[in-house]
Amino acid sequence: MKLSMLLWLMSVLPQPLADQTCLATTVYLEARSQSTVGQMAVAEVAMRRRERGQWGDTVCKVVKAPHQFALSTTSPGQEVDNLVAFQKAWDIAGKSIENWGLPVDERHLLVPHADHFATAAVAPAWSRNQHAIIIGDHKFYSIN
Repeated sequence: MKLSMLLWLMSVLPQPLADQTCLATTVYLEARSQSTVGQMAVAEVAMRRRERGQWGDTVCKVVKAPHQFALSTTSPGQEVDNLVAFQKAWDIAGKSIENWGLPVDERHLLVPHADHFATAAVAPAWSRNQHAIIIGDHKFYSIN
């Protein structure tokens, strides 16, 4: 399936299904080769941004914000062809949304306060002199 098809689905699905589709696609694009913990951490960053209102008040608005997540920088023609990985991302997205529906003190957090991440191989300007939590190939940062 092409990413363009998923983008269309995100625009017509009702809530909360649209947000789960957006988050699952983001987890797939950003971290499909990472461990479950790494994928959950990516989802956590998106959910934290949604809760804070950074870049939008829905998961879809947050992950579609320009240059914030792979969803806004990946060609719509890209194939989403690893269905096993997408199913895992779907499950992680659902668990993450459920986790963020809990009271703050009951949530399971992997990267507390993290609102940014980058691949460990690069060092964006905003990451300099910032403490990072490393999970797999990603570094997670608390910037805001």
